Amino acid sequence: MKPAPQTSPLQLQRLLQLCSANLPVGGFSFSQGLEFATENGWLTDSASTESWIEVNLAESIAQTDLPIINRLYKALNVGDTKAFIYWNEHIVACRESHELLLSDLAMGKALMRLMNQLDDFNITPYSGLLEGLDCSFVSAYSLCAFTFNLDLLLAQSGYCWTYIDNQVAAATKLVPLGQTQAQNLLFRLSNNCEALIARANDVSDNDIGNSLPHLTMASAWHESQYSRLFRS
Repeated sequence: MKPAPQTSPLQLQRLLQLCSANLPVGGFSFSQGLEFATENGWLTDSASTESWIEVNLAESIAQTDLPIINRLYKALNVGDTKAFIYWNEHIVACRESHELLLSDLAMGKALMRLMNQLDDFNITPYSGLLEGLDCSFVSAYSLCAFTFNLDLLLAQSGYCWTYIDNQVAAATKLVPLGQTQAQNLLFRLSNNCEALIARANDVSDNDIGNSLPHLTMASAWHESQYSRLFRS
């Protein structure tokens, strides 16, 4: 068995910083359709919440976001600006509702703005890469992780955690779930990430992307939901 690449303490700290709930990019302003799903009675307890997040993680994140992170990393490794821009535009085109598109672009813009303002972080070599383009959070995240010298698997693992943590935090408020239930969900859902990442890295270019009607409709209907805690 090939040994896993060793991660330095600084790399681990940068990964934790990039995936922290305290990162001011607005990720916890959005529920990714989960608020409407709860309002409509699709999610009523820990089991139904786990199923919702698990399906979206396996059929959306692992089928679209993770394979594109792989390709963005490859583009950055060889300095292929055209490929990086192509996959950024591809992921933006995969957002199937206004809410999903808004969250992706708003978070991407916020992360790039933050990185340009950090005193001890030099993103100058890449600062013009996405200038004038709609920047997906996936692209901004990949760019930061690459610049932090994180290997691909660490970056993908962190991205999975960010999604799971966001969804469980939203469900804790909305379903609602108890704190112990939430922690159990985090354990069970993160157990699947290694296999999902391996599957995602085998997805061919032509197979990237997926349509999840339940997620798309919940996200679209959330725009007109009478009472909302989250943005749409």
